Amino acid sequence: MRARPRPPVQGRGILSGTGLIIACLAATLAALVFPIWSYADRSDPTGSVNVLSAQTVSTAYGPLSAQDRDFVVKVRLAGLWELPAGEMAEQKGTTAAVRTAGQHLVDGHISLDAHVRGVATQLNVPIPNQPNDQQRQWLATLTAAQGQDFDREFANIVRLAHGRVFSVVAQVRAATQNTLVRALADDANTTVLDHIKVLEATGYVDFSTLAQQLAVTPSPAASPPVFAPSDAIPVGPSTAPSATPSPSAPYTMPPATTSPPPSADSP
Repeated sequence: MRARPRPPVQGRGILSGTGLIIACLAATLAALVFPIWSYADRSDPTGSVNVLSAQTVSTAYGPLSAQDRDFVVKVRLAGLWELPAGEMAEQKGTTAAVRTAGQHLVDGHISLDAHVRGVATQLNVPIPNQPNDQQRQWLATLTAAQGQDFDREFANIVRLAHGRVFSVVAQVRAATQNTLVRALADDANTTVLDHIKVLEATGYVDFSTLAQQLAVTPSPAASPPVFAPSDAIPVGPSTAPSATPSPSAPYTMPPATTSPPPSADSP
């Protein structure tokens, strides 16, 4: 007699199916957890995250980066030499176009300087009260030049400076997350573009030489510092600038409305 086939054990099938499901779930969980675990303890080899957090500070107006602070300083520096240069053009220019360009520089930087001093105060950014070495050289060149030589030097020196700063303004405006810096960049962009146009309208800009100069990137080591700490004069009754203008700077800029915070190591 043939033995009857035994019916399949239902429990074993259920257990096998459940085990398969559990195994799949475990594999999926491991796949999800492994990337998190494997990267959790890895340090940034470039240190970029640490640098970013060290150079960017929080403010009531949004994050303030090192680039933002440098831009605020550069706007102040621009006024410290371009405004006196504009006054010289008003007085020494031999054509109406040169004198008009000088007037635009004066008017533009009086307004822009008031704006940047307010921003510097709100963001606690130290700003200079004197031009840097390169700007002093430019002012000395304009002071010595006379007649059409002055017209030519004025148009080309100031146009070169504006060409260099124009791209900086655009870069800051595109990248900044700080609302005050963004508004300052808008103001600076309008002012710089206006000055570029009136300088070109003098007819003295040498565009061929200008293109060559703008294509040359100065070496960081050879470039003058943005400003020396000693140039940032604390505001107060005893530190106000002299009311007597210097020969190379007929216009005395208002003092900075903020000064560098005292060092922790200072006595």
